[in-house]
This record gives sequence, C-alpha cells and structure tokens, in this order.
Amino acid sequence: MIADPTYRGFALDADTALALLQWQAEMGADEPCLDTPLDRYDLPDRAGAAPAPEPAAPPVTKPRDEAKDLVAHAETLASAATTLAELATAQESFDGIELKKGARNFCFCDGNPTARVMIIGEAPGEEEDRLGRPFVGRAGQLLDLMFGAIGLSREAVDAERALYITNVLTWRPPGNRRPEPAEIAMMLPFLTRHVELVQPQVLVLMGNTPCIAALNQQGILKLRGKWTTAFGLPTLPMAHPAYLLRTPLAKRDAWADLLSLAAKLEG
Repeated sequence: MIADPTYRGFALDADTALALLQWQAEMGADEPCLDTPLDRYDLPDRAGAAPAPEPAAPPVTKPRDEAKDLVAHAETLASAATTLAELATAQESFDGIELKKGARNFCFCDGNPTARVMIIGEAPGEEEDRLGRPFVGRAGQLLDLMFGAIGLSREAVDAERALYITNVLTWRPPGNRRPEPAEIAMMLPFLTRHVELVQPQVLVLMGNTPCIAALNQQGILKLRGKWTTAFGLPTLPMAHPAYLLRTPLAKRDAWADLLSLAAKLEG
C-alpha cells in the first residue's frame, strides 16, 4: 500500500514524495490507501443514482463436438470401402487428423494381405515416414528377425508363412511422440475396417497403442503373452520391438510369445 503525500504531518515536496513513492513500490506496495480504513460498502450512492443494470448474459449454446463429427466422418469413409485399395484411398483422403499435415508419406501397410497373421503396430517412425511403409527402421528389422525365427515373413507368398503389417496411425507423429487418444479414436474406424477386409486368423498387437485401440487397455508388460480377443479374432499382445532394443532382457519374454503364436498357428 502507499501513503498520502505527507509524512508525520509535514508536507512533502514533489521530489521527496516521488522518491518515497518509488521506495514503497520497490518494497511491494501495489495499492494507494488512506491513513485510516475506508468501508467502501458503507458509502452512499453517487447522487442517489441506482446502480447500472448488469448486461444480460449471452444465450448458452452447446458447442459443436468436432471430435465426434470427425470420428463419424471416418466411420462413413471406412464403411464405404469394399477393398483394401479403396480403404487406403479413403484413409489417405481423410483430413481430420492434423498429423497428415506434417508427415512426409502415408504408411498404410506392408506384407501379404492373404496372411494368417496380421501385426498391428503404433505409428510410423522416421524411416517409415521416409519410405511410406510400416516397420522398416531398426525396430522393423528386429521384427523381421523375430518372426523369421518361427518361419513367418512379410515377403512370403504362401499365406501360411506370410505376415501382413499395419499401424494404428498411418502418419508419423511429430518427434515420434505417443499417439493421442483423439488421434487413436479417429483412426479406429479405418483400423476396424482394415481387419475386416484382411480377415486374418490371428492378430498380434505390438505395444501399448494397438492395445488401447483394439482392447481399450494398456500396460503392455502385463498384457503381453496372454491370448485375448480383439475385433472378434484371437489376439496376442506383445512388447514392441523398439522396447526390446532398449531392454534386451525382455527378448526372452518375446521369444516365449513367439512360441505361443507358433503353437496357435499349428493348432
């Protein structure tokens, strides 16, 4: 607070008053006041005038739920696709997701669409964004080695030994960040239709994001290795190869999961 321009009853000259004012401001004074308290609520109305009426509040309007509209539009586009080519065209044309503006390439799929095993990953990384194919970076190279160890390959012509690979997101998130819930929700109709058109026998969910999309669950280290059902199909969650690169000791669990998948296919 700031006192009036007197000091102990003595008048102050302008320079001294200004110096005192600056000193009090430096000490934290932020509001002028009198020597004695003033009850502003006890003051009479100015000239007996009635207080001005408060402006009427604007009418409350329900904001448009843009996110739901985008998901509905994605569902319409996806459901109209009757082939994988049509689905790819529909998904690539979908402008509701901001990731599309910053990505280099649309990464739809890789491998053999007649494969018994369909792998669903998270999103393209730097190499995938550059080449327009999922799982082609270091994590993708490890994935090929992993599934090659049980006789499966994305290059195989024989459906019995083939792999088909896609991601929840088909555009790279900036800085390889984790996909946001709204982005997953917008891509889920396309992913659902993707699975319907491929009609694999088994799904493999690589990492947390596909588990969130397909199972509405997360915590891949608890989910991995436990068979469940997603999109009406037998589904095996597994740790993402990128995690295995950071945590080599987890490769033992991944090998157990691969053996479980091989047994499922043989059965």
